[in-house]
Amino acid sequence: MEEYYSHGKLLLSGEYMVLRGAKALAIPCKMGQSLKFTPQETALLKWQSWDHNGQLWFSADFSVPDFEILNTDTTVMANRLAQILKQIRLQKNTFLKEKGGSIATQLEFDRHWGLGSSSTLISNLSQWSKTNPYLLLENSFGGSGYDIACATAKKPLVYQMSNPVPEIEEVEFDPSFKSNLFFVYLNQKKNSSIAVQQFKNIEVSPEKVLQTSALTRQLIHAKTQSDFELYMMQHENLLGEILGLKTIKEIYFQDYQGAVKSLGAWGGDFVLASGDKNTPDYFKEKGFKVVVPYEEMVY
Repeated sequence: MEEYYSHGKLLLSGEYMVLRGAKALAIPCKMGQSLKFTPQETALLKWQSWDHNGQLWFSADFSVPDFEILNTDTTVMANRLAQILKQIRLQKNTFLKEKGGSIATQLEFDRHWGLGSSSTLISNLSQWSKTNPYLLLENSFGGSGYDIACATAKKPLVYQMSNPVPEIEEVEFDPSFKSNLFFVYLNQKKNSSIAVQQFKNIEVSPEKVLQTSALTRQLIHAKTQSDFELYMMQHENLLGEILGLKTIKEIYFQDYQGAVKSLGAWGGDFVLASGDKNTPDYFKEKGFKVVVPYEEMVY
């Protein structure tokens, strides 16, 4: 049996703008996904995916070597997996050419949280098949690739798209006020692929890209919580102006005393809240029950 593991991810700065070349601050999460492959003398690839509660949430059987779907409980997911397996074959023509086996994937986080169930899968598959994960991502889910960088990272990183390979810089980001930072789940899943496509139609000046990169650096090097909150709000206002959207604080949390910043596709998944020991109570009273302290989330 072979086993592989990848970390989940969160993008603290540069959401959307990373697609235009801005520098973005990304963090690997403590929670991730594992993949186990057991080779077998069979022309069948048997796939089972388990969620964070130990429940089977997806299964499928594929023929080997052509990756046709023989049976499944979720056709959309099976079609996507078949597409990915065929993309791996294009990169490596010896991949599962003669014999199959069984695959079991295990998530450590709620798959609805947006922490990277897709990117950790791509990363694990590329580790297993010894193929290029960025190329695999580009030809399947798409996106900037920062989540692929986080999957095998050991610490926070600054990510910048460039050709032919992205620029990745590990950074020391360990704010002294981290006990006052929290990730709040909005429970409104956004389709990041759709958000990316919509953003492609928005015109962004080079100055705005540079402003975003500068704010990323300022967030990393903020000495005090008040400075950090200032940069959070400046980032929110800048992106709100570009997207033509109200900030998440304007929509939901106008009476919150600290700062709130959207992460990833605006309006869904997690936001970052800077406050104090009473912050979790504030959000839970608002109906947002999942509030994860920074230190419990960040690898």
